[in-house]
Amino acid sequence: MAKDEIITIENIIQLASKYLIAEDIAFIQRAYDFAKDAHSEQFRKSGEPYIIHPVQVAGILTNLEMDAETIAGGFLHDVVEDTDVTLKDLEEVFNPEVAMLVDGVTKLGKIKYKSKELLQAENHRKMFVAMAKDIRVILIKLADRLHNMRTLKHLPPEKQRRISNETLEIFAPLAHRLGISTIKWELEDTALRYLNPQQYYRIVQLMKQKREERESYIKGVVEELNIQFDEVKIGAEISGRPKHLYSIYQKMVKQNKQFNEIYDLLAIRIIVNSIKDCYAVLGIIHTNWKPMPGRFKDYIAMPKQNLYQSLHTTVIGPKGDPLEVQIRTKEMHEIAEYGIAAHWAYKEGKQVKGGKKSFEEKLTWFREILEWQTDSHDAEEFIESLKVDLFSDMVYVFTPKGDVIELPAGSIPLDFAYKIHTEIGNKTIGAKINGKMEPLDYTLKNGDIIEVVTSNHSYGPSQDWLKMTQTTQAKSKIKQYFKKQRREENIVKGKEAVEKEIRALNIDPKEVLTADNMQRIFDRFNFAGEDDMFAAVGYQGITAALIATRLTDKVRQSQQKEQDLEKTIEEVKTDVSQNKPQKRDSGVQVKGVDNLLIRLAKCCNPVPGDEILGYITKGRGVSVHRADCPNVQTEEAKERYLQVEWENVQTDNLQYHVDLEVTAFDRRGLLNEVLQAVTEMKTNLTHVNGKSDRNKMAIIQITILIHNKGHLRKVVERIKQIKDVYSVTRTVH
Repeated sequence: MAKDEIITIENIIQLASKYLIAEDIAFIQRAYDFAKDAHSEQFRKSGEPYIIHPVQVAGILTNLEMDAETIAGGFLHDVVEDTDVTLKDLEEVFNPEVAMLVDGVTKLGKIKYKSKELLQAENHRKMFVAMAKDIRVILIKLADRLHNMRTLKHLPPEKQRRISNETLEIFAPLAHRLGISTIKWELEDTALRYLNPQQYYRIVQLMKQKREERESYIKGVVEELNIQFDEVKIGAEISGRPKHLYSIYQKMVKQNKQFNEIYDLLAIRIIVNSIKDCYAVLGIIHTNWKPMPGRFKDYIAMPKQNLYQSLHTTVIGPKGDPLEVQIRTKEMHEIAEYGIAAHWAYKEGKQVKGGKKSFEEKLTWFREILEWQTDSHDAEEFIESLKVDLFSDMVYVFTPKGDVIELPAGSIPLDFAYKIHTEIGNKTIGAKINGKMEPLDYTLKNGDIIEVVTSNHSYGPSQDWLKMTQTTQAKSKIKQYFKKQRREENIVKGKEAVEKEIRALNIDPKEVLTADNMQRIFDRFNFAGEDDMFAAVGYQGITAALIATRLTDKVRQSQQKEQDLEKTIEEVKTDVSQNKPQKRDSGVQVKGVDNLLIRLAKCCNPVPGDEILGYITKGRGVSVHRADCPNVQTEEAKERYLQVEWENVQTDNLQYHVDLEVTAFDRRGLLNEVLQAVTEMKTNLTHVNGKSDRNKMAIIQITILIHNKGHLRKVVERIKQIKDVYSVTRTVH
């Protein structure tokens, strides 16, 4: 089904019926009905009914041929986050499995975090930990992100860029690690469209211009190969391989090339029936055309960690142009397109060779996430570690027995040693690379054969190893060693480091190392107590600077507010000293402070007798508002309050502006009667405005000059006596 085509529940039932039993179909129908009812009053930013989104997510999962629980999770993935439905409700109506899947993709909504970035990191950590328990969690999340990317045009540009950037950093690499190329490429291409629209549309246009020439070339190659395959009786499907926009963009940026220098735009894919045929086809290709040096990769003999298998080669084609060729079996092609979903254990008969156990063994990196979660006290650090270990470029090396080990690019022999076993890592004293002794900080390269040299008399890891190693797994195991071996020493060292960092912030450690304040840190970072916290700092499980920052945040915020207030008051005093005129006729004074510029706020026009408060403004002195003025009720405004009071002076010779709004039934002569009433009270009027609606409701706005609240009350009472007047109120602008 085309990616821009709206999937319906009927489409999903039709697709699912091809591989699920009737009981499963009824189950996903029930999930749809439940979700539709829960989201009935909700709409998306596009204005469409909200249920369209869960249906598209479930549709993407059905196209991947996922099991009934996963498709149900697609329908229900937002009900806990966005409606009154609880996880307990899902357990009772469906089953604990569906509730667990939905919980895995549900964002943290009830906890307040210091920043959006921290909240996002915590949400990602929650999702990854749930994913390590059940991989289907991330499949639902990827389907959810894919549909959100397809409808990103309905969001503001700032959100489009933020979501696209997050997609490139987290979700597209994750789809790659799971081998789901159909989702990976679409996520990357769509993200590029919003992050760099100029380059995106430029590449689209250049691709269109070369399409006819490219298609003609590929057609000629396909015809020639079909003739040769028929001669040796090899059945093969040959097609042009689509080149994805983001891949072209990456080559242009990383290799600093122009579009016409990207040589693998010409590419074909050959799908055959057996592995034997793969190598036979490779032989024909290399016989016909000269292979380019260093461009052959055998992922059949040495599959990627995400289970991908294929033969890759680049040859000088018929017209002297480089031609990229991929050769694989039908099963390999399904894995390349759908990755982990093509082998999910719930799809009977489609597991990888060796069954479910073999499949899960090949994805042990998921299980390692749980181990990292235990040792990582900070969500942002956890996500950064994931980006390094899971989403960076990989290097493939060999053990002396020929087993392939996959590590992030930039890894060193110590990363390899800890990947093999914790004790091997702890006892490492050297490493032989391709039979030659190399230093422990040697950067591993593809194809290196590594033999780790160990000793039972080793003193164990060095603190320097934490800086040298690249993988989170290695760092985690090194930290565990220090944690167990030197706890008392680490507690002392950690406490000294934290106190030093606190003093560097000009704060006395005793002021913040209180029981309540530290309990807040224990809860935040999952420490059992004070010793655990200081020990973690001592063995570099968490930085002293981070602990000190979190311990002192409230004190520093309070100090900053005081400094800002003092600074602003000094600025106001400076204005006075520079002979800027003071409004001495305001009748208001600031408690405890002399010589401040004071003015009455025009938004609420306070008068003597009103409860008032002072608000410090930048460059304009102190603004005096009525205590109930809505313009100074925000938390930010309250930080700039000053105590003020009316001066004990005779106010009969002072006049204050007051805005009144008179609501009445509209009739002939009404405005004249209001103005006459104001005049009778010996009150000056500076502004008048009136309007009437089709229901004969009149609103008259007047500004009058009064002496104090008592004077105002008399004027208001007099206006209220006028026939057909419903109300007289003071207004705030």
